[in-house]
Amino acid sequence: MTAKDDIREFLTTRRAKLTPEQAGLPVYGANRRVTGLRREEVAILAGISVEYYTKLERGSVGSVSDSVLEGLAHALQLDDAERDHLYRLVRTAATPASRAPRRTPSKKSVRPALQRILDQMPMPAYLRNGRFDVLAANDLGRALYSPLYDQAAAHTPGEHPNSARFVFLAPDAAEFFTDYDKTANDCVAFLRAEAGRDPYSKELSTLVGELSTRSEDFRRRWAAHDVKYHRTGRKRLHHPLVGDLELDYEAFELPGDPGQRINVYTAPPDSPSEEALRLLASWTASEATPSTAAREEGDHIRRNEDTWNS
Repeated sequence: MTAKDDIREFLTTRRAKLTPEQAGLPVYGANRRVTGLRREEVAILAGISVEYYTKLERGSVGSVSDSVLEGLAHALQLDDAERDHLYRLVRTAATPASRAPRRTPSKKSVRPALQRILDQMPMPAYLRNGRFDVLAANDLGRALYSPLYDQAAAHTPGEHPNSARFVFLAPDAAEFFTDYDKTANDCVAFLRAEAGRDPYSKELSTLVGELSTRSEDFRRRWAAHDVKYHRTGRKRLHHPLVGDLELDYEAFELPGDPGQRINVYTAPPDSPSEEALRLLASWTASEATPSTAAREEGDHIRRNEDTWNS
C-alpha cells in the first residue's frame, strides 16, 4: 500500500465513523446512502471546496498547508494521535521516497543502566520497542507476562518475545487478556501509529506482513486504520497462577534510546490485585515451583477478589 493509499483509507474511515449529528450538521431526508459524513459535508466543516477535499482524499496532497490540515482535523474531530498520524501521512506522501529521512532502526540491545533500573523496581516492569518486542524485564515483569515468554520460547526460540505476536497468534491470549477485544484493538492502533512514524521500517513491515498473513482477526482490525497512543491505562489479566489482576500501567519513553519505552504496572492499594502481586513476587523470589499451600493461597486471593468485585 502506498502513502497515497494510506491517506485515502485513513480519511475515508475517519469520515465514515462520524455522523452528521455528531458533527452538528442538519440531516435532510431519510435516504442517506452512507451513515458517516459525505465528502461535501467534510469540505464544509473544513472550510475548503469539495473538489479540493476530494483531491486530498485521493492522496494528492502536494504542498497542502497546515491550516488546511488543521481544518480537516477539526472537521473529522481527530484526537491527538489521529491528528499527528494525518500530518505524518501527508509528509510521507509529499516527500519522494529517495529524499525521505530514514529513522535510525530501533536498537534491540538494552543499556545495562536500564536493566539495573528495571531490576530495582519493586513492581512489574519491562522495556519494549515500537513493534512490541519485549527487550528486557525485571523478574516480576517476566512472571506477570509468563505466558508471553512461554509462547516465544515454544514458537520463536532465540528471539525476543513479541506482544503483538502473542495477542494474535497465541491460542491462550484471549484467556490471558480479560479485555481481549480492547487489547487487540489497542495493539493494532499502536502499530498503525508506529507505521506512520516510521513508514520505511523493514522490521515493522515484516511483522505486519506476518500477522496479516497468519491472522484474519489482525487483517480486519488493521483495515480499520485506527491509531492510538498507548501511554497510560488499566490492564485486566487472568494470570495462570494468581488469577485475575487489574493493574494500572504507565509508559515512559526513553529520549536517550529512541523507540524504546518502559512499561510499569501497579495495583491499587489494599486490593486483591496488590495481594496477588505480592504472592507472585514471593514465588518469583523463591525461584521454586509453587507449592500446594501457595496454590491454595492463590485460590484464597481469587475468592477475595470475587468478593471485592461483587
